[in-house]
Amino acid sequence: MSTDVTSFVLLFALMLLVGVLTTKFSARLGLPSLVLFLFVGMLLNEIIYFENVELTQFIGILALIIILFEGGTQTKWNKMRPVLAPAGILATVGVLITSVITGFAAIYILNLSMLEGMLFGAIVGSTDAAAVFSVLGNKNINKRLTATLEAESGTNDPMAVFLTVAFIEMIQVPDSTIWMAVGGFFVQMGFGLVFGLVFGRLSVLLINKIQLDVSGMYPLLALGSAILTYGVTDYLGGSGFLAVYVMAILIGNSDLMHKFSIVRFNEGFAWMMQIIMFIFLGLLVFPSDLIEVGWQGILLSIILMFIARPIATVLCMVFFKHNVKEQIFLSWTGLKGAVPIVLATYPIIADVEHAYVIFNAVFFVVLISALVQGSTLSPLASKLGLTEEGDDFDPSGFEMINLGNTNSEIIKLPIGKAAPAVHSTLTDITLPSDTLVIGIVRDEDLITPSGDTSIEAGDTLFVLSEKEKRHKVREVFLGKKKKKEKPKKKGLFGRMRM
Repeated sequence: MSTDVTSFVLLFALMLLVGVLTTKFSARLGLPSLVLFLFVGMLLNEIIYFENVELTQFIGILALIIILFEGGTQTKWNKMRPVLAPAGILATVGVLITSVITGFAAIYILNLSMLEGMLFGAIVGSTDAAAVFSVLGNKNINKRLTATLEAESGTNDPMAVFLTVAFIEMIQVPDSTIWMAVGGFFVQMGFGLVFGLVFGRLSVLLINKIQLDVSGMYPLLALGSAILTYGVTDYLGGSGFLAVYVMAILIGNSDLMHKFSIVRFNEGFAWMMQIIMFIFLGLLVFPSDLIEVGWQGILLSIILMFIARPIATVLCMVFFKHNVKEQIFLSWTGLKGAVPIVLATYPIIADVEHAYVIFNAVFFVVLISALVQGSTLSPLASKLGLTEEGDDFDPSGFEMINLGNTNSEIIKLPIGKAAPAVHSTLTDITLPSDTLVIGIVRDEDLITPSGDTSIEAGDTLFVLSEKEKRHKVREVFLGKKKKKEKPKKKGLFGRMRM
């Protein structure tokens, strides 16, 4: 094996090991892990010279697909549905307002042209899914706010990409205008939504119907479906990122074969891609380059965090029921991460005049955002009284485990407090024929069930049953799925509060 290949393998191993170990330190220091990953990349850049922007962009896009897929599969639709309107406004109008305010500031602070300033604003205008998912994932912050922020970060990439590409095109083709691209934005959003729904349903059907001999192939099948969703959607002119997120939400909220293994595999794989992505992004930057835009980066970060994002949040939330404390928290959670840095590679590849100035300034802003906002989210939520106790077990954890080519399967059922089977013994429950409760996990202990075993909230049941009876088994233990109530029709003035 050649020396270059061996060196690359050793470097890759070092990146993974250092990346995993830094997550431990980041938790103790109260910092987002992405900050330490970026610093690792910057330190490695002092050892090896790296400037392959195209490769870094490819790795960044691939990593974002996997991160969005993993975040979407763990998004609970019943919690996300009530916040779609505010999240959608923040993801579109909010990004636009933030971009314009920050863009005007960049014109004077970085001495850029009007279009270059707006390009900078577009790049840093969106919140980052990787940063938001990783920072909010383990915090007991108000679930409505968490759902709003996760939905916003998962759906605002199309707006940021659209604005970035549009301003680059306007710089390169002076006769073009932003209005010429507006129609394309709605096409991208529409295609992204439609293809996400279509590929999501097809993926659920494929995973549940296909019978693979090796259970470890199911996570790869799901991941391949996500990458295919992005590729097809992007090729046909839609927003691939939006399509992946929508498709992942559909998969995560469906009764899915081998769901647990799919979710756990993608959680680990998403972390691996996040480590690789941020280290590669760090490799593109030299500390000396950041020092050159030091005061400009700090000033732009202050404007972004304390002026642009708060103004955008207040304007977007004016029609929604969010109190002052919630608006403060929403405005402070405009975390920046991989997306702005990946988008900052677009001007470099397009050979925009001040591309490297923009890239270094964006990198600096991301570091400040991650350090300041990421490390203060939890204390701020506690100070504002926006924390709450952990959730009850979620029935969406329902999972089927295929038993080879037989007609039977093992169903995993997490029992919540509201489940009808709580406090009932197995003798009291009428199960479908040829159905057997084979195990109960309670407080990390495995209980061998008997007729007088009582089912308690927090239990996880493993039930052996025939495939066609899975819905009946679910109804017995978890209850029937609630049907959506049709909203009562009201007149125009009936909807408005006078």
